[in-house]
Amino acid sequence: MYYRLLAINIDGTLLRSNGRLQKGVKEAIQFVQNKDVYVTLVTGRNFLSAQKVAKALKIDSVLVTLNGAFIANSIDRPIYVNGLSEERTFNIVQVLENYDCNIRLVHEKFSLGNRKRATENIVAKAVLNSGDPLFYPLQFVDSLGDHLRDNPVSALKIEVYFSNKDEKMKVEETISKAFPTLSILGHIENKIEIIPEGVSKLNGLKRLGEHIGIQLNEMVAIGYAVDDLPIVKQVGLGVAMWDSPNEVKKAADWITRTSNQQGVTYMIKEHFRKQQRKEFLREVSRSGEN
Repeated sequence: MYYRLLAINIDGTLLRSNGRLQKGVKEAIQFVQNKDVYVTLVTGRNFLSAQKVAKALKIDSVLVTLNGAFIANSIDRPIYVNGLSEERTFNIVQVLENYDCNIRLVHEKFSLGNRKRATENIVAKAVLNSGDPLFYPLQFVDSLGDHLRDNPVSALKIEVYFSNKDEKMKVEETISKAFPTLSILGHIENKIEIIPEGVSKLNGLKRLGEHIGIQLNEMVAIGYAVDDLPIVKQVGLGVAMWDSPNEVKKAADWITRTSNQQGVTYMIKEHFRKQQRKEFLREVSRSGEN
């Protein structure tokens, strides 16, 4: 099978545990791009944060960000956007503010969180996951509900942080009953992500494929967490990191090393060094016909 697209998750995959890019991955991506393979990032991060990683790797492609809610190669010219309406965002916040949690509304250009209930540890996690607050503003207010009455926001994703698991379970159950059409990602400890119905990394990758004319079975996807499971399972070649959850590894066609052991770099060079450029394969095929 000739693979035409390589999709890579960021956290736990491209980045090591210290938050830095793994050794040799920039050269590995350039190597596979030279074989005419389209390389993209598929991530839960906001677009500006993902774009920063892409630029460091010299990837100038359409990126699938915010779990597939924002697909673009330019912040001002997205090819797909699917967010929660201003009214829906406000209604969800009204429910969440009855619980002991920190709420973070994620927009493509900024983030807005509630300061009143946030512990230092939770705030630190929110800031860390936002990428670089210098180019992706992260604002905290005392009451999100009061703020949204005068300043409505259409969030692409709502992240909710908890200090204990019991509170997390209560909120998941309440939001599921109150807003049955929403999707809730709860695979991360003490955190849930609320996203619009139909938004997922898999659907985002499908939309990107339709945009550039590449089928799922022509793609390789390298993932790490449970939200990567559908793409790992359904693309042509699904790859899991060595330290991925068991259900992700069981669904994968290939299990590579951990990010600290240069797993992405290793996988790319082990697989794609055997794949020739499509023009070369065509020339070989034509020469065989003569």
